[in-house]
Amino acid sequence: MAEVIYPRMAVIGCGLIGSSVIRAVRRAGVVETIVVADASSAVRDRVAELGFADEVTGSVADAVKDADLVVLAVPVLAMEAVAKAAAGSLKAGATVTDVGSVKGQVSEALARNLPDSVFIVPGHPIAGTEQSGPDAGFAELFDKRWTILTPLPRQDDPYLEAVQQLADFWTALGANVDRMDDKHHDLVLAVTSHLPHLIAYNIVGTAADLEEVARAEVMKYSAGGFRDFTRIAASDPTMWRDIFLANKDAVLEILGRFTEDLQALSRAIRWGEGDKLFELFSRTREIRRGVIAAGQESPEPNFGRDRERH
Repeated sequence: MAEVIYPRMAVIGCGLIGSSVIRAVRRAGVVETIVVADASSAVRDRVAELGFADEVTGSVADAVKDADLVVLAVPVLAMEAVAKAAAGSLKAGATVTDVGSVKGQVSEALARNLPDSVFIVPGHPIAGTEQSGPDAGFAELFDKRWTILTPLPRQDDPYLEAVQQLADFWTALGANVDRMDDKHHDLVLAVTSHLPHLIAYNIVGTAADLEEVARAEVMKYSAGGFRDFTRIAASDPTMWRDIFLANKDAVLEILGRFTEDLQALSRAIRWGEGDKLFELFSRTREIRRGVIAAGQESPEPNFGRDRERH
């Protein structure tokens, strides 16, 4: 029998990540009672049908009442409104965390709107698929993936204990846990996640707009590279709109560097500088090997996609 870490948990927003957290919690047995709040009546009805929550409500205030852990799983630009709705109903000593891909702006919004009587520990599980909604979640989503916590600059013992408790929670859900400063997180994720998504959206959009190539041909003859770009570009548009707006400084910084490197690559192709191309391709190949060695990808053919659950 697993040890209960939080007797009562409220999950606000039940999309891919929120529903995966709930399923992983059920598998781990580390929470006794789970309450879900979602603004969508269709989502609430589906959560009730799926039966993985003990209570379902449309009220954030009702959901967080008496909760020991509150997980905010809404788009990052909705965090402030949700925090305001929850503030008056949170019990003293509760831990409030989130699963957003941007931490700087979210940390500020939560600290600005939540009472001092709760422990705010922003977080980001680096896991997901292009699917969304309560049916998309699965308990194994976080297994061997990283969850990053970005604690506030507090050093008092009760807060540090709350941070460790949340780290233990994510470990129980199968994740590896790391901690870092929120601004550094946003820069790292701008490189590893946000820019790749921006490139994917742009490439797929460019292909769709080419007049010389029929859309049917783009879909019919998609090789692995373009096909994977379409998978990334199928991600939730609301979530990614909010991510780019909330993390614009870091994204623009990395995008500027990327643009300079792309121009250098363009010159190498134009002037037939094969040695420069070979050097770049050899160096980047090592990055791929490093990702596999870190356990964040499979070396199987087709990137192991056939074995993944989507």
